[in-house]
Amino acid sequence: MPFRDRADAGRQLAARLTAYAGREDVTVLALPRGGVPVGFEIARLLRVPLDVLIARRIVAPGHERMTIGAVASGGVRVVDEELCRALGLSDRTVQWLADVEAREVERLERVYYGCHRAPEIRDRTLLLVDDGTATGASMRAAVTAVEQDRPAGIVIAVPVASYAAYAELSRRAREFVYCYIRDPIYSIGLWYEDYTPVSEQDVCRLLRAPLDRSASPTPEVP
Repeated sequence: MPFRDRADAGRQLAARLTAYAGREDVTVLALPRGGVPVGFEIARLLRVPLDVLIARRIVAPGHERMTIGAVASGGVRVVDEELCRALGLSDRTVQWLADVEAREVERLERVYYGCHRAPEIRDRTLLLVDDGTATGASMRAAVTAVEQDRPAGIVIAVPVASYAAYAELSRRAREFVYCYIRDPIYSIGLWYEDYTPVSEQDVCRLLRAPLDRSASPTPEVP
């Protein structure tokens, strides 16, 4: 498989982002939880700050891998209305599903921003990082969330992406940087030898960790 773990993916991705190394206007914004170990390595190697931007997928009832939308910090909601209609989901059901995830975003803001201040976005070049994007829903919500705060530029950076996600998201970013692009992807976890779940405690620990250390901490098994 292309990546040993998320830290390895971050190192491979950082090699494609060297144009942003050491720049005072650059911040890595990682999507918790899986994007944070990737983002940590990128921030460490590029010598730029690390923050998080919280986005949650909305999944179809009974279909855990089918993403119908996403919510993100700042009250952002993105819904694939055509897919919802095809699945026979009512507006009321979709609203309820979105509300559930919005409450989870609010909870995670208290958790992560309790151990790390909320990110500064205005006039900064943002590297939006996740451990992969198949449908692009979470990243689309993340882009929408940061656009409203007027960043200087948005760069999407993921170890693996689908062609569909690239086609849609690359129009909304200065750059879309990836290591591998394929269709279909099926599952992001299939691209990793070790795809151990990242816990909330792991995220807080990485946010507090110094970025000048020689190696990233190994995420704990939740």
